[in-house]
Amino acid sequence: MKTIGIKIMMLALMSLLAIAPLKAKTLVVNNIRTIVDDLQTQIDADVLEVEPAEEGIDYAANNYAIGSALISAIRENPDDPASYPAIKTSIDNLDEYSTVIVAAPLWWSSMAAPMQTFLFTYGSQMAGKNIGLIVSSASSGISGVEADARRLIPGGNFLEPSLWIRSSQTSNCHSMISDWLDDINYDELQAGVEALGGDSGVSVVCANGLLQVNGEFDALRLYDVAGHLLFDTAERSVSTKGLAPGIY
Repeated sequence: MKTIGIKIMMLALMSLLAIAPLKAKTLVVNNIRTIVDDLQTQIDADVLEVEPAEEGIDYAANNYAIGSALISAIRENPDDPASYPAIKTSIDNLDEYSTVIVAAPLWWSSMAAPMQTFLFTYGSQMAGKNIGLIVSSASSGISGVEADARRLIPGGNFLEPSLWIRSSQTSNCHSMISDWLDDINYDELQAGVEALGGDSGVSVVCANGLLQVNGEFDALRLYDVAGHLLFDTAERSVSTKGLAPGIY
């Protein structure tokens, strides 16, 4: 019996990644103005203030009865749009931002109701974005607010830790904000992959400090221009935040 040798040539398409500073944009969504005013002195960011649809509403009236009722309604039916209070704040360019910082007060261990409305409306558009969380409260812990944020932005890349500023610390929050920006490596978030070529069978998305591969593939390998292997993985998502600017 004659044996036929079959030679298989594997063609690998070499793609170049240009790692360079991007014009990454940050959006701060807030209803704690004093803290956000200080944050704006430390980073370059657009600010969107969440405002209720009803003018002059006093959430603290009658021993905070209005605010308490709003939170109770959301807790009872968190998936029902009717559970959330109306707001007049809207946005149509979320795709321009790689990072969203949510700054909100705590109401009865939950995120303030108007901010929950905003995130219920737009949270799905924040998938894949870096999400920072700043919480203001009198005394309670912020785990409930963090849980609300993750529920409302299920696809967000949450930056850790969250920043908790108690009411008594608000007037002196500058250093706390500065330390928090260092903790979440904010400066590194403003750099990422600038461009990537790929073949028609695989799509590659490079944003927010991540290299995301979609489609069928066996392995993802990244080399520097000197030919040094930087990583070899079968994972679909790999962080590029530790890579220096250069060609790969």
